Amino acid sequence: MRQQTCRLLLTLCAGILLAPSTLGAEVASGPLRPLSSNPRWFTDGSGKAILLAGSHAWWVLQDNGLLLHQGADPPPAFDYEGYLDFLENHDHNFFRLWRWELPRWTGRQWDDRYPEGVVKFCRPHPWPRSGPGLAADGKPRFDLERFSPEYFERLRSRVTAAGERGIYVGVMLFEGWGAQFLEDGWDSHPFNRASNVNGIDGDRFGYFQVQETEMGRRILDLQEAYIRKVVDTVNDLDNVLFEVCNEAGSYSTAWQYHVVEYVKEYESSLPKQHPVGMTFQYRGGDNATLFDGPADWISPNPGADDQSYRDNPPPETHGKVVVSDTDHQWGHTGGDAVWVWKSFTRGLNVLLMEDLPPSPTWQDSARSAMGQARRLSEEVDLAAMVPAGELSSTGYCLAHPGREYVVFQPGSPGLFNVDLKDVSGSCSGRWLNVMTGDASTARSVSGGGRRAFSTPFGGSAVLHLECE
Repeated sequence: MRQQTCRLLLTLCAGILLAPSTLGAEVASGPLRPLSSNPRWFTDGSGKAILLAGSHAWWVLQDNGLLLHQGADPPPAFDYEGYLDFLENHDHNFFRLWRWELPRWTGRQWDDRYPEGVVKFCRPHPWPRSGPGLAADGKPRFDLERFSPEYFERLRSRVTAAGERGIYVGVMLFEGWGAQFLEDGWDSHPFNRASNVNGIDGDRFGYFQVQETEMGRRILDLQEAYIRKVVDTVNDLDNVLFEVCNEAGSYSTAWQYHVVEYVKEYESSLPKQHPVGMTFQYRGGDNATLFDGPADWISPNPGADDQSYRDNPPPETHGKVVVSDTDHQWGHTGGDAVWVWKSFTRGLNVLLMEDLPPSPTWQDSARSAMGQARRLSEEVDLAAMVPAGELSSTGYCLAHPGREYVVFQPGSPGLFNVDLKDVSGSCSGRWLNVMTGDASTARSVSGGGRRAFSTPFGGSAVLHLECE
């Protein structure tokens, strides 16, 4: 266990050394809200558009044995300050603050690489384990009518610490993947009849549904009390976004819509209102459910062939802020620099799902590219920029037509053109080598039509043009 924990921390340190920060740390301003003039981006109320880009990992809130091949109770503590260093040094400004609902489960159920019979644990949880009586995991039962100070103090302190470094936090209210797919995990879930002192008898699917039964109403009442406690804990903080639930299936739609609306209604009478997000429902979900729902921001899955958020991200947002997250695109097997820049130039925000073992090169490139994109987003007039793929032969162009253009060339061909028909004067530019991070000056060109550009180095490139 010590070796595994040290490896996680050493990976963080290696990332810090490889990616020195160029943005000074500033306190996160907000609360965020969709920018009314260009609602694909968030704004902090100043009129400035903000690109969200960052990495997230399962252990950022609760001590959690997920992915570790050994079992330990209690599970190892996560180096949260080291994680914030890691984000800051990569110029990342957003992550999901994961909640894990299961106190105990068997790892081999979902990954046969784990040794047979290894049991995993997670703590703390929103409710105290005060008993009387023992739960299915042999520990005192939960009291669902009281709250655990340890959990909510940790929640507040971790969100606060991130905000002091200019980092926004997606506070995850519920987690559906584990309850859905780890069958023995539900045995010790706080809402299992055997694990609480309140007589609550939920099940791993009905827990994520609005049920018109006496028990269903009791469960929903307790869930809403928990939501109120979370909101009260962080409402005064500017760097908060809410996420309803990670990967409950398509059966959860009405319940997730209810949670979005409940958070909005409850916060409407409080000093601050924060964006509420709905992320992809797995299994059985579809992106239309996200676009049609009441959430302010969404995270889709790869989508149908005409969407392809992995390879050819669609620029349409249907009035939502879209945060494209590798968790819902590939899990742990995809997401690189090319994907980051394709997504950004199509008007999307980006997130990389971390598991923090030694990383393949493509994953390192994604982390670096998110920092590159975020740095550039601070330099351009992002609030005025929209996807305009038709203006470049590469198909990837973010533009304030006539004024400013960010063009991505994914790797080939090195010769491409940009339509500067809206430019009355000339444009100066610079190149960014995506793989090395090196910048160089581009030749000036006149406006009035299509102009050809030749990448001065091999591989993927970004061309930034500022025009008179």
